[in-house]
Amino acid sequence: MSTRTFLVHGLLAGLLAGVAAFVVAYTVGEPQIDRAIALEEAASAAASSDGHDHEHAEDGNPVVARSTQSTWGLATGTLAIGVVLGGLTGLLAALGLGRLGGLRPPGSTALVALLAAVSFSVVPFLKYPATPPAVGSGETIDDRTALYFGFLAVSVLAVVAAVVVARTAAHRWSGVPSVVSGAATYVVVVGVAALVLPEVDELGGFPAGLLWDFRVSSLLTLLAMWAVIGAVLTVLVDRTWRQHSAIAARRELAASL
Repeated sequence: MSTRTFLVHGLLAGLLAGVAAFVVAYTVGEPQIDRAIALEEAASAAASSDGHDHEHAEDGNPVVARSTQSTWGLATGTLAIGVVLGGLTGLLAALGLGRLGGLRPPGSTALVALLAAVSFSVVPFLKYPATPPAVGSGETIDDRTALYFGFLAVSVLAVVAAVVVARTAAHRWSGVPSVVSGAATYVVVVGVAALVLPEVDELGGFPAGLLWDFRVSSLLTLLAMWAVIGAVLTVLVDRTWRQHSAIAARRELAASL
């Protein structure tokens, strides 16, 4: 199985994952965004009535219509992100082939997808969860973005270190101890980083219920994308691996006759 095979499988898995993420985001997430936007507009209207100045587009409308943002814009974003993440996961699965203990290609692919989902999306989300419109100051957006991607980089490097530790430990202890040592490495590194990096608290008086619903919907969208990437990529790799194994077995049998 070549790297190109893994890449093509990953791109296909990412495309399907983008569709799944769009469905979840549109049905579960967009209603929460609409509610948040309504709160923001109500607050702006109240502030304007008190004589405060606010920056608006010249015609008072957003540059891109909300109906476009929630449909074609959302679909374009989820599909693009899905394809990128799927292709990257496919390449990482090819890189991990034969380097993750005695796992066969389907098993190592599933493990790579799981590690990618945890380190790249789930753990960074837990430290710096998504925030809806009307939350956070525009003056601090650069700082908040830098913190998020900084923690994401730490998480990704930590999972790489965890794999190295687990492989090294496997030479001394097989099975569970090596896995535990790798997991402990990741938890310690990420835990220290989470404690060192500052918290972001710019919620103000934003309704807690709406904030919870928005973050749950955002997490569900991420999980849907990674679940499809992992499942589809693993199935495709398994099918291709079985086909190659069958061909190799027939050739070996023919050569022995």
